[in-house]
Amino acid sequence: MKILIYGAGVIGCELAHMLCKKNDVILFARGKWKETIDNNGLAIRHYVQRKTTVDRLRTIDVLEPGDRYDLIFVVMQASQLPEVVPIIAKNTSPHIVFVGNNMAAEETARLAMADSPVEREIAFGFQGTAGRRENGKVISIHAGVGMTVGGLNTPLSHAFQEKLKEAFKGTGCRLVWENQMDAWLKCHAVCVLPMCYVCYIMDGRLQKAAHRQRKAILDADLEGYSVLQELGIPILPIGDEKCFSGAKRIVMAAIFFVIYKTPIGRLSVSDHAMHAVEEMKYLDAKFESLRRRAGLPNPAWERLRSASMIEER
Repeated sequence: MKILIYGAGVIGCELAHMLCKKNDVILFARGKWKETIDNNGLAIRHYVQRKTTVDRLRTIDVLEPGDRYDLIFVVMQASQLPEVVPIIAKNTSPHIVFVGNNMAAEETARLAMADSPVEREIAFGFQGTAGRRENGKVISIHAGVGMTVGGLNTPLSHAFQEKLKEAFKGTGCRLVWENQMDAWLKCHAVCVLPMCYVCYIMDGRLQKAAHRQRKAILDADLEGYSVLQELGIPILPIGDEKCFSGAKRIVMAAIFFVIYKTPIGRLSVSDHAMHAVEEMKYLDAKFESLRRRAGLPNPAWERLRSASMIEER
């Protein structure tokens, strides 16, 4: 299967590494990073697995309208999508998967379908990979890569699902099907933003976060879910809001404590927050519009957001 990974950040590179085992994978990359991959291969240090892999991949830095692929995975920061989506819209490939944070999935789908030269189906996905680029290689952290994937508000067609299953067969990546990815991505952003606020408050040193700040993250998460519920947006995965209250909150607090106090927190949270400020500002602005619509008091959320000074970054 011929697959394009449009975006060579940490997630895109990990996805390319997985899929190239069984497919003809082309990676969209630019500048010096493209030159590094062309000259030395795609080197990934898998942090948890304590191993390094090197894959030889073809790269491109321009996607022409007539370049046809069986699948295109668009793996770009949310703030970059307004620039990228019109390029994807002009292409003749029929199956597109947008992977990553996205608080405006409906708008993304609409623009990707606008004036499309072919009959097209759009999916959205989220991959549990984090890390950074360093010294000509990717430092990737994941505990067995998986992808939650599905349609905006409806199930994907059988043909699209089968194509995805074929692409991932034998890769070790588990697909989790979700029929309401718009809601799922909004819920994920609710979890991400309070942690990012604290990263900015602590200037990237998440391990220095005090107990009151860790508590405020849990409180803010619960308030964020209340905003979504007020607007009729389902909480996904189902029941996830219960993790931030009652007995489950104690377990979640313990999990967060371990993450924040170990290098896992730096690789999976701090690095991304500090190097993807524009994306976080983009998500923040989108969620602020939802908060205004809901009109609920969110004291913990507002305190963290104000202290982070995210708008001034």
